[in-house]
Amino acid sequence: MASADVLLHPVRMRILQALFDTDPMTTGQLRERLPDIPPATMYRHIAVLVDAGVLEVGDERRVRGTVERSYRVSQEQGRIDPAARAAMTRDDHRRAFTTFAASLMGDFDRYLTHDDVDPHRDGVIYRQAAVWLTDEEFSAMVAEIEHAVVSRVGNTRDGGRIRRVVSLVVVPDEPTT
Repeated sequence: MASADVLLHPVRMRILQALFDTDPMTTGQLRERLPDIPPATMYRHIAVLVDAGVLEVGDERRVRGTVERSYRVSQEQGRIDPAARAAMTRDDHRRAFTTFAASLMGDFDRYLTHDDVDPHRDGVIYRQAAVWLTDEEFSAMVAEIEHAVVSRVGNTRDGGRIRRVVSLVVVPDEPTT
């Protein structure tokens, strides 16, 4: 698994989110999806992700004398393992969450820029709920949510399916004792 420093950079996180559970994409396709990232910056961060093993080459083909590569996320390397998360400082967590929240805002803003958006029709949901749970109940709830999402990750884009980004944030109201 990659280090938090590799994964939690704002540009690299956006690249990873663009590639999660989708067909491999070329750098050109990523630039179309993330047009606000300058080309040199895109290439530099893709190189960092490849060097760290987070991105892997899905395909290579010759295009006008150069090699065009398509990239996909390495599922083993594309997340921060529990031990690395446990070793993060408060400031590391603050930086990580800020990066995560900024990427959520970027995703939502990108959605809203389309002319034909209709949040109600498109099933946009954002809400919070407070629940009182024992540690065991909390673990069971997290397992249920993970199962509900992970069991659908392999779906293909056929049959009228729309790619939807599902994000989950769980924060205790106060530290556990």
